[in-house]
Amino acid sequence: MTTIKRGESAVMNTYKRFPIVLESGKGLYVYDENGKCYLDFVAGIAVNTLGHGHPALADAVAKQAEKMMHVSNLYWTKPQIELAEKLVNKSCFGKAFFCNSGAEAVESSLKLARKYAEKHHPEKYEIIAMESSFHGRTFGAITATGQPKYQQGIQPLLPGIKHVPFNDFEALKAAVTGKTAGIILEPIQAEGGIIPAQKEYLQKVRSLCDEKDILLIYDEVQCGMGRTGHLFAYEYYGISPDMIALAKGIAGGVPMGALLATDKAAAGFEPGDHASTFGGNSLAAAAACAVIDELFEKNILDNVKKQGAYLTQKLHSLKEKCTAITDVRGVGLLQGIELNVEAGPVILTCMKKGLLLVNAGTNVIRFVPALIVGKEEIDECVSILEEVLLS
Repeated sequence: MTTIKRGESAVMNTYKRFPIVLESGKGLYVYDENGKCYLDFVAGIAVNTLGHGHPALADAVAKQAEKMMHVSNLYWTKPQIELAEKLVNKSCFGKAFFCNSGAEAVESSLKLARKYAEKHHPEKYEIIAMESSFHGRTFGAITATGQPKYQQGIQPLLPGIKHVPFNDFEALKAAVTGKTAGIILEPIQAEGGIIPAQKEYLQKVRSLCDEKDILLIYDEVQCGMGRTGHLFAYEYYGISPDMIALAKGIAGGVPMGALLATDKAAAGFEPGDHASTFGGNSLAAAAACAVIDELFEKNILDNVKKQGAYLTQKLHSLKEKCTAITDVRGVGLLQGIELNVEAGPVILTCMKKGLLLVNAGTNVIRFVPALIVGKEEIDECVSILEEVLLS
C-alpha cells in the first residue's frame, strides 16, 4: 500500500491534498518521499517564518524539549513570560494570552470583546465583521468569516455577528448600533484574495471605535509576524487596534496562537474567564522566542521589505507578458496575482515543475514564502510560473 493510500484509509477526509508526500526540508526547499525537490512558496501557508530546518529554531526546540515541554498554566514558566515580554515590549499592547491556533486567537478576541462590554456597556454584544474575510473554522470564527462557502451545512450560525463590505466605511458606520461591542477585520484579507485595507479606511474605523467605545480587533493571523516587513501589520499602516489575533508564523511551525490586547481591553478577562490547556506551553513559547529573536537579530524584517519589493516588481513584469494576469497586489511577502482563469490547474502544473504555490480563492495565486527568501528563489519561482502561464 502506498503512503497516500495509507493516509486515505486512516486520516479524516477534510483536505483536498496534493498527490505528494513531503519528508524533509531545508531553507526554501522541501523534498518528497521519492527525493524530488520543490521550491516552497507556501511555507505551510505563511507558517514557516524561518524556512525549513532553521538551526536556531531547531536548537531552541531541542533544548526546551530536554528541559520541559508542558506543565499547565496553573504555574508560571519562564519561556511564556519571556515571550509575552517580547511581544508587548515590541508593540502597543499591554498583555498577551496564548493558545494554539489562529481560530482560537480569534475566538479569544470575540469573547474578550463581549466580556469587556459586559463590564462597561451591558447592552452591547454584537460583533461586526467583513465580507470576504476568513477568521478560522471554529463556530465563533466561522460565523465571523465573511465567506458563505465555509459556512455551508453548519447552520444555524452563532447570533450577534453581522457583516459589511470591506474598505467601505459608510457601510460599516451604518451597521454600528448601540449594541455594537467589537469590530473585527484583517488589515490584509488573505484567504479572501489578498486585499489590503485602505489606510484612510482604517483611520476612520479607529476614530469610530474611539467615539463609541467599541473594541477594534485586527486578525493578523496571516499578515502579522513579519509578513509586511514590520513585526505587526498594524505598524505598516500606523493605526493600532485594541487587540490583535496572531498565529501561523509566530513559532515558525510549532503550533501556537496569541491574543495581544491593550491593558484597557485585557481587563475584561478575570481568572476563570478564559483558558487554554496547551496555550503558551514551554516548547511553543521557546520556539516563538527564537523566531522573534531571529527576526530582529538577523535583520529579517528588512529582508522582507527588500524582497517584497523585488517580488512585486517581478510579478508586475510578468503581468506585462501574460494576459492571464489581471492584477498584482499585496504587501511585503504576502502577495497575490489575480487570473482570468482558475488558479488550481496553474498551481498543479507548477507543482509538477517543482514549485509549490497556494491559491487565495478561485482565481488568485498567493505568494507567502519564508521570510528568509532571496532574489534567487524569487527569480526561480517567477521563471517557473512564467513558463506555465505562457505555455
